[in-house]
Amino acid sequence: MLFNSLSFAIFFIVVTTAYFLLPYRWRWALLLGASCYFYMAFVPIYILILLFTILVDYIAGIQIEQAQGQQRKLFLIFSIIANVGVLALFKYFNFLNANFASLAHFLDWNYPVHNLSILLPIGLSFHTFQSLSYTIEVYRGHQKAERHLGIFALYVMFYPQLVAGPIERPQHILHQFREQHDFDYERVKSGLILMAWGLFKKVVIADRLAVFVNTIYGDPTHYTGFALVLATYFFAYQIYCDFSGYSDIAVGASRVMGFRLMENFHQPYLAQSIAEFWRRWHISLSTWFRDYLYIPLGGNRVSQGRWYLNTLIVFTVSGLWHGASWTFIIWGALHGFYMIMGSLTKGKWALDTSRWGRLAFLGNWVNVLITFHLVAFAWIFFRAATLHDAWYIVTHLFADFHFRLNYGIGFGVAPALIVLFCIAFMEGVQWLHRSGRINFTIQPVWARWSFYYVMIVLIVLFGVMKSNAQFIYFQF
Repeated sequence: MLFNSLSFAIFFIVVTTAYFLLPYRWRWALLLGASCYFYMAFVPIYILILLFTILVDYIAGIQIEQAQGQQRKLFLIFSIIANVGVLALFKYFNFLNANFASLAHFLDWNYPVHNLSILLPIGLSFHTFQSLSYTIEVYRGHQKAERHLGIFALYVMFYPQLVAGPIERPQHILHQFREQHDFDYERVKSGLILMAWGLFKKVVIADRLAVFVNTIYGDPTHYTGFALVLATYFFAYQIYCDFSGYSDIAVGASRVMGFRLMENFHQPYLAQSIAEFWRRWHISLSTWFRDYLYIPLGGNRVSQGRWYLNTLIVFTVSGLWHGASWTFIIWGALHGFYMIMGSLTKGKWALDTSRWGRLAFLGNWVNVLITFHLVAFAWIFFRAATLHDAWYIVTHLFADFHFRLNYGIGFGVAPALIVLFCIAFMEGVQWLHRSGRINFTIQPVWARWSFYYVMIVLIVLFGVMKSNAQFIYFQF
């Protein structure tokens, strides 16, 4: 069930209405049942994988809390192996097996193992990491083990953020399932506006850009120069609007019912360095890797050489988390390289504007442009279907460069102007909102409703309404 579908709109209205009408003590059961139905709308049988993860980590959490000494670590290891094992089987087995088969063929060895004919369960990486964060936090003593199996299952399966996050920590969300949330008009209105804003990003910008991006990246060897450059720029905004749009809908839907989810994006393309970009992009994942991989590896408390190695490990693993492909691994490693270069070339990689006075904003915007282009270049490897395609795009970005938009794919000057206007509108609203000049309860009333009507008109007139327009991060 997709957020940008009529079926979800009906589902959301029915579930939310029932949530506020039901007595407080039964609300968790309603949300758990709704979350099961929501997930089973994709591939019903894969609910069994979720149930396995829930039972393993529910038992592991209680045993970790009750055990002493080395036994606590053993139960944690059991939880990690179970969770990562499921992830490895469904997401990485075929990738690793194919690479072993290629190596065996190169060495002229017999390798009889075949790939598995299984589909990747939707959202597997997200709910695996959320479930893992629970047992790790119980082990660290930051969270008490949850005794109510239904509440714990809801923590793993809460439908707004089940498929693509944000990846929540138990300290932040688990206790909220025990709180009574009464209907609050202002909160409900705020949540609905945020959902509409996310829908605008998805159907008006991301899905419209996808028409061009999917065509060019689907067969890049038929294009050169401007087409490849434009598709790369467009993908940078497609993936941002697609993923942040999902997060906005998830946070908004939760807010309507009274639940507070963490912010997952903070205008990442205004970052002035790669380090800052990762403090603004997919915040729930970057902080997950920081807390559960980077810091255990030593964080900043190691030698410079070890820090370089740790940084490469973290970002390479992050790339692998996104997908079982060498393109994702290179994408992650490239960001690790950016981070290392940023550390090695302080004052050179980006402009030091501390002494620029009133002209500092010019240098800041140069830094923003440098960072954006580094990120956009890395997106090539993220989006390309194969390493061959990625290499072709990289080596043909400026070959046979001709400015034109009509490539016979139904995306000409008018659609390009529409989407550029919508991107400018989005960035302008976000900048005004972040700077405190406006909020989504705009005053006076006429201005607020004018903004609402503009949003509705843009969605209705320019939205790409496709029943199969999945969110990009569903594949992870």
